[in-house]
Amino acid sequence: MSERVDDLHERLVKCQTVSTPPPFQFQKKNPKAVISTPLGDIEIRFFTDDAPRHVESFLNLTRLKFFDGLSFHRVIPGFIIQAGDPLSKNPDRSLHGTGGPGFSLPPETSDRPHRRGSVSMAKVPRDEDSTRDISDSGSQFFICVEDQGSLDRTYSVFGKVVKGMDVVDQIVAGPRDDRDNPLNPVRMTIRAEE
Repeated sequence: MSERVDDLHERLVKCQTVSTPPPFQFQKKNPKAVISTPLGDIEIRFFTDDAPRHVESFLNLTRLKFFDGLSFHRVIPGFIIQAGDPLSKNPDRSLHGTGGPGFSLPPETSDRPHRRGSVSMAKVPRDEDSTRDISDSGSQFFICVEDQGSLDRTYSVFGKVVKGMDVVDQIVAGPRDDRDNPLNPVRMTIRAEE
């Protein structure tokens, strides 16, 4: 009987002895997105520390397949290519560049410069007779094809192209109308990888 008590006591002590777990460590996510077009892929890495709301919103819209089937609706050589407008699916090209997901984002400006390959959030006009809203678009984004220091601290840089600037260069070089909308729409799908 004494052996059973000793054995029971020993097991109880083992159960009460709790080893100290290792300290909780945050695993920093390093998400990326891949924009696929008929001209090739564009891979983007995000600045989660500088623009967390913009990165989260972009990834959420990507997971919802919001961007799939949209086109680059504004291409300006020496400046940018722009996409993310759901109205770019509409055959009425005068609407391209005026739509969004139904929400806007407060700016997350930083000291990140607008360099070639920077991915930044666009602003959309309030109406045709006014200047652009201070809020950022909820979905329209642009990629700089050249350095654009005049945009620094005004627009929210939330990522950069790490592969595929040759594709960006092909998109910006295509023929376009007087509204800088490509004559041959460049449609996209985007997938997120975390």
